[in-house]
Amino acid sequence: MVATAPVVGTVPTGRQHFTGALRAEWTKLRSVRSTLWCVAAAVVGGIGIGILATSSEASTWRNAGIIEVALFDPTSISLTGLLFGQLAIGVLGVLTMSAEYGTGTIRATLGAVPRRPVVLLAKVVVFGTLALAVSEAISFAAFFIGQAILSGSTPTATLSQPGVARAVVGGGLYLTVLGLVALGLATIIRHTAGTIFTFVAILLILPLVVAAFPAKYGHPVGKFLPATIGAAMTATTARGAHQDFLPSFPPWRGFGVLCAYAVAALVVGGLLMIRRDP
Repeated sequence: MVATAPVVGTVPTGRQHFTGALRAEWTKLRSVRSTLWCVAAAVVGGIGIGILATSSEASTWRNAGIIEVALFDPTSISLTGLLFGQLAIGVLGVLTMSAEYGTGTIRATLGAVPRRPVVLLAKVVVFGTLALAVSEAISFAAFFIGQAILSGSTPTATLSQPGVARAVVGGGLYLTVLGLVALGLATIIRHTAGTIFTFVAILLILPLVVAAFPAKYGHPVGKFLPATIGAAMTATTARGAHQDFLPSFPPWRGFGVLCAYAVAALVVGGLLMIRRDP
C-alpha cells in the first residue's frame, strides 16, 4: 500500500484576498435598498434644489441691487443643491459601515476577511468610487441645467471661463471626500443614529455656533469647517466663497484640509477596528 501525500489547497495571495473583499463590498453596497435611496436623494436634491435656486435668480434678476449683481456667481448658484446632496452622500457613507455593526453582519465580514485594514480599505475603495461617479455626475448635471435656466435672464458661465471647471469638478470631489469622512466617523462610533447626528452637527450646526462668536475668534476657526471649504470649492470668486460671511482657504488648500479630515477619521477608525473587534 502506497502512502499518498495530503492535498493542500492553495493559499490565496494578498492581492486575491483584497480582490475578493472588493467584490464582497460591492455586492453588499449594490444589493441594499439604502444605497438606491441615498443615491436617488442625492440626485434629486443636488439637481432639484439647483433648479429652484437658478429659477429664483432668473425671475428676480431685474430687481437685483448693486450688491447682488456684484456678488452674483452663476456657477455657485447652480451648484446650490450640492448642500443637500452632501447629506445624502454622507448618510450613505455612514451606512456603508454602521449598518453591518447594527445588524451584526460585521462578524461574518471579519470572519471571511480577518484582516481589519483590508475590510476598511475595501469599503473605502468601493464607496469612494461610487460616491465620486455619482457626485461628479450630479455636479455637472446641476451646472449645465442651471446655466440653461439662467440663460437670457442673468449672466451665465461656461466651463472654459476661469475657475468654472475647477468649481464644478471640485463640487463632486467635495461630496466624495465628505462621504469618506462620514465613513470614518461610522467606523469610530459604530452606531448609525449617533454617527449621523455627529455628521450633521459638524456640517450644519457647528457653522452656526462659530458664526455667533466675535470675528477675531470665529473667522480663524471657520476657515477649517467643511461647510466653508465646500462653499469655496464650488465658487469661482473669493467673495462667493464665503459661508455665512466666514473667510475661507483657497479652494485646493481647503480640499487638502478636508482630505486630512478623511484620512484622520479613517486611520482612527481602522485602529479602533483592530483593538475593539475580536
